[in-house]
Amino acid sequence: MSSAQKKALSNYRRRQRRRGVVRLEIQVHKDDAPLVRGVVKALADPAREAETRALLRERLQAGPSRGLKALLASAPLDGIDLERDRGTGRDVDL
Repeated sequence: MSSAQKKALSNYRRRQRRRGVVRLEIQVHKDDAPLVRGVVKALADPAREAETRALLRERLQAGPSRGLKALLASAPLDGIDLERDRGTGRDVDL
């Protein structure tokens, strides 16, 4: 790549950063590639971007984080034996 090409690429990427655009590289299954391209095109289209973004957030955004205690409290533990032998261990000569 010539120095003029490097400079042009650097300037282009700087302009994109100022606009809030980031460059991504992703790997998806070949059958999903058209789907991902369609999502990217919909997000880039000013007429569809708000609706697409709202739909994706609604469907894909993770729910509120729960702690371990809440997760265990909601776990179905019916029929699971949680008791264990409380032995004193083995004898050790000190």
